[in-house]
Amino acid sequence: MSMKLICVSHSPMMDFIHPAPQVEAEARGMFATLAQEIAEYDPELIVIFAPDHFNGFFYDLMPPFCVGLRAKCAGDWDIGEGPLNVPEKLALDLVEAVQAEDVDVCYSYRMQADHGFTQPLELLAGSVTRYPVLPIFINSAARPLPPCRRVLKLGDAVGRFLAGRPERILVLGSGGLSHDPPTPQMGSVPPEVEEFLIAGRNPTPQARQTRQQRVLSNGRLLAEGKGSSQPLDAEWDKGLLETFVAGDLARFSTMTDEEIRTRGGRGGHEIRAWIAAFACLQAAGAYEAQTRYYHPIDEWIAGMGMVSAQPAHPEGRP
Repeated sequence: MSMKLICVSHSPMMDFIHPAPQVEAEARGMFATLAQEIAEYDPELIVIFAPDHFNGFFYDLMPPFCVGLRAKCAGDWDIGEGPLNVPEKLALDLVEAVQAEDVDVCYSYRMQADHGFTQPLELLAGSVTRYPVLPIFINSAARPLPPCRRVLKLGDAVGRFLAGRPERILVLGSGGLSHDPPTPQMGSVPPEVEEFLIAGRNPTPQARQTRQQRVLSNGRLLAEGKGSSQPLDAEWDKGLLETFVAGDLARFSTMTDEEIRTRGGRGGHEIRAWIAAFACLQAAGAYEAQTRYYHPIDEWIAGMGMVSAQPAHPEGRP
């Protein structure tokens, strides 16, 4: 088994709002560097843990975790198009293996993967179809959320399954860090918005455009120190990065939703994707990790972080 990990923040606003030229150049430059490293690694399989933003998963049936046995791009923000390259039999084997580890995971033959999945695949892998990919959704937006300790168990179970595989495997985690987009919540919005949260799949182009403009407006206001989005918390972000690099994943067994919401904002819950990805890698043994980039970028409403890691003992457990 050969395994490599990369976790990155995502922001669909990258193509619409531009921070200071040097800041943007450094962020995009690191994405390009990581993409080159992936091309050289030439993975035979990508496993990506990612959230959804009420584009593919809704309250009519909201799973805590879901493996896509078949998946296609949701089409939000015009990132990615068509089906993902999902090896169906392998995805089903993964579901059975994870359930055998006493982790209840849902599965879908019609997953819609939004920008949480598609943007990292586009930026790092070149496209959503270049490599075979197992997409694993983690609910990070629709309360109640799966506890972080359960996310650790999910990642560990996936990692145990992958440890027996012969392929060169790339594990991706997508989301966060501190991140507070204007995501509506049940119980605090009018009935028509509740209906969208329950069953808002495949919106009209006009409805999607209206929603995306609201997010863009918040990004512009946050950059001016205004608006409803919570300020980014660089101190919290850097603490998380240090925890991941140190391999101290036990911290997440007691991390609460209240801490994440208070420090990281509504989108800070996306850190669950990183937690699962690192737990997946750690299931194969000790790892070595490096923080490759960090900068809080208000215009993108994201503490933009990028971390890479690999097993400390490439041949497996010592």
